[in-house]
Amino acid sequence: MILNLPYSALRAFEAVVRHSGFSPAAEELGVSQSAVSQHVRSLEEWLGRDLLVRGARRSRPTRDGEQLALAIADGLGRISDVCAQLRDRTRTDRTIVISCLPGFAFNWLFPRLLSFDLANPDLSISIATDTGFYPFSGAESDIGIRYGLGEYPGLEVDLLMQERLFPVCAPALLPQLQDIGDLSKHTLLVDENLHHGASSPTWEFWARRTNLILPSGIRTRRLGQANMVIQAAIEGLGVALGREPLVIDALCDGRLVRPFRQLTQSPLSYWLVRRPEAKDSQKVNEFLKWIKAEAMSQPDLPPPAEQPN
Repeated sequence: MILNLPYSALRAFEAVVRHSGFSPAAEELGVSQSAVSQHVRSLEEWLGRDLLVRGARRSRPTRDGEQLALAIADGLGRISDVCAQLRDRTRTDRTIVISCLPGFAFNWLFPRLLSFDLANPDLSISIATDTGFYPFSGAESDIGIRYGLGEYPGLEVDLLMQERLFPVCAPALLPQLQDIGDLSKHTLLVDENLHHGASSPTWEFWARRTNLILPSGIRTRRLGQANMVIQAAIEGLGVALGREPLVIDALCDGRLVRPFRQLTQSPLSYWLVRRPEAKDSQKVNEFLKWIKAEAMSQPDLPPPAEQPN
């Protein structure tokens, strides 16, 4: 017979033993320290045994408590493994997990996903955003969309798209930007999440490649994600260095404009990466076919905006 076990109390007790204290256990479980203490006390009363030797800073299990904590950890661990396997099996059947930077997901991928859903009603896309600091492993996602030089050893890699660089701003700022020197009157919006060394598409890179000199003493505002930079530019908080795929939609619908004609090719591109065995996955191939077609059909870059008379 399986007893009607107090699972919340058992889990709380195991966390206390593992952390040797109530406070870190409460933090892990997302409840108050008092709630954890009540769970453990009710478990002791239910069993009729003391399970912990409580101390001012550390709590340790009694012999009975140690035996119970090991059993809980083993049992919950096995349950967790089975649940993970079941979830993975479901994901394998119908869900495609895409790993990419938040800026690319928000500004380019999200607006286009409806067309994939309409064309593939039997498949589901999940987006896992990350900073791109760590190599793509394929353990948590089926496909990675990476921003860089395309050097991903041991993985299948396809070029998705390149990008060009150029300043962008809200239409309201256009009259105040007659030439490059006028940037001194505005705030330059900077993506501080670019960590590619000399290859980073920065304002300095754009100026150097277009034979321009940025004004000295220019004011900057640093933001942690590309989508934050773009949104700040749309709101008129400054001038951003536009990266073509991330600003193309905002340029086409008029939320952003190009105040200057100078542009240059970015040293970095967007790449599709996945594990070699993914080549046999029908769902992965369906997504690759779709996203490559979307990249090919991206609108042309609008010309620089005309300055008002």
